[in-house]
Amino acid sequence: MRVSWFKDRIEIISPGGPYGNVTPENFGEPGITDYRNPNLAATMKILGFVQIFGRGLAIARKELEVNGNPPMELNVNQSVVACTIRR
Repeated sequence: MRVSWFKDRIEIISPGGPYGNVTPENFGEPGITDYRNPNLAATMKILGFVQIFGRGLAIARKELEVNGNPPMELNVNQSVVACTIRR
């Protein structure tokens, strides 16, 4: 994953694209999840790095709205997930 900070935006790029049950069409819908490494995902939850699977984008969208930011821009395809957050 790469996070780049600019004066007017933040860009988050995650190589690999969606996996399993998650497709470019349903990416970001609450409750639709799948993991390349389910053991790592479970460990992250046990250690407290994850609260609820499949809710991060919904929370981010809500917080951006509360903060007065424009909606995040998502570019999802089979090889990459890219998110731009603007001021």
